[in-house]
Amino acid sequence: MFQVIFTTVGAAMANAFRALKHRNFQLFFAGQFISLTGTWMQSVAQSWLVYRLTGSVVLLGLIGFASQIPVFLMAPLGGVVADRNDRRRVLVITQTLSMLVAFVLAGLTITDLVQVWHLFVIAVAFGVINGFDIPARQAFVPDMVGRENLINAIALNSSMFNGARIVGPAIAGVLVSLIGEGWCFFVNAVSFIAVIVGLLLMNITPLVRRHTGSTLENLVEGFYFTARTAPIRALLLLLGVISLMGMPYVVLMPIFAEQILGGDSATLGYLMGATGVGAMIAALVLAARDQVFGLGRWIAAAAAAFGVSLILFSMSENFWLSMFLLIPVGFSMMIQMAASNTLVQASVPDSLRGRVMSVYSMMFMGMAPVGALLSGMVAGWIGAPATLAWGGGVCILASLVFAMRLPRLREEGRQLIIALQMTGGDPAVEASCQQPTLTADPPIVEPAEPAPTAR
Repeated sequence: MFQVIFTTVGAAMANAFRALKHRNFQLFFAGQFISLTGTWMQSVAQSWLVYRLTGSVVLLGLIGFASQIPVFLMAPLGGVVADRNDRRRVLVITQTLSMLVAFVLAGLTITDLVQVWHLFVIAVAFGVINGFDIPARQAFVPDMVGRENLINAIALNSSMFNGARIVGPAIAGVLVSLIGEGWCFFVNAVSFIAVIVGLLLMNITPLVRRHTGSTLENLVEGFYFTARTAPIRALLLLLGVISLMGMPYVVLMPIFAEQILGGDSATLGYLMGATGVGAMIAALVLAARDQVFGLGRWIAAAAAAFGVSLILFSMSENFWLSMFLLIPVGFSMMIQMAASNTLVQASVPDSLRGRVMSVYSMMFMGMAPVGALLSGMVAGWIGAPATLAWGGGVCILASLVFAMRLPRLREEGRQLIIALQMTGGDPAVEASCQQPTLTADPPIVEPAEPAPTAR
């Protein structure tokens, strides 16, 4: 009996981590985990530094705006670059530039020369780099694992992201209280070496990417495909609303840590780590899946649960209760984000992948700065708890609208299945732009009557 149990568990674990059988993805996974741990350390330390230097809720929002609005502006161009060039080379360049900027931030802070305007300039620099890095990184995943392990690779990538989110803030909270923010920035700068080395060690044959037309024509082509493909459009609109109204909770965390819970930088690290625990669990749950059927309903439910969790957290004044409530915040956020990423990636031909994922980046990362600015201003007026509760309510409303549209999206899903059978999964760009409901690769929404094996 125990042998059967161990065999079953072992098979399930192997299935959940199947994308790691690819050496290239192993290198990517390890390098990114180290680098993202440093990135999360910097994120927490920077929030605390801004709040320590200024004591301003509004400036917290402005720094968040300055770091992410360039993603919204530059991501479309970054998507074109990712579709027209070797994506690994693009990533090596962007990661190297990020490392240099992080060293500058560390040097300014350690030498006590840092000023608020420095933080704004550096935040904008990181944002511009990420505008090219994020679309290329998202589009690079299928290059490493192929389509058969795409769902698993995206889920594992999300689990790695949130594993770093658990470790990074916890380390940052301790280091900030012991030796200051500057050394957190230095560790982040050094951590970029891991991902750069991993990229250089990969054995990937650069794909010959055929493209015609100017950069502007290529950019418009990506927007046209996204706008005319209803399931992708619906997924990205919901993601944009969640990023605008819900994700700014991160910007408000220093206020909750100090003013409401009476803590310090370590408290902030623990709170951020709690959301990472929930997100890690969600990513592992998604990693166990091997098909996309049913993910549409998961996304609708997760968006609603995210809003409810934010409202409950905004009402808590107890540290341990707040920690507990942030676990479902992280869980539902990750389900909604990673499932949307999976469905979008699974329904896009490779020739358009970078550009469509740039729109995904605009909705996920690009809308967040507007939300950060808005939440910072509103929090200065009505307080952080009321601001968070208001954003949670909008997330719930958006999830209901998306859920009401699911039946129509299922009809498009059936058409996508027929198109997949007719085209073999990689239709011409021209056809996909003219008749978007008949494009594309695996279906991105569940059919009306899913197969018996669907979960």
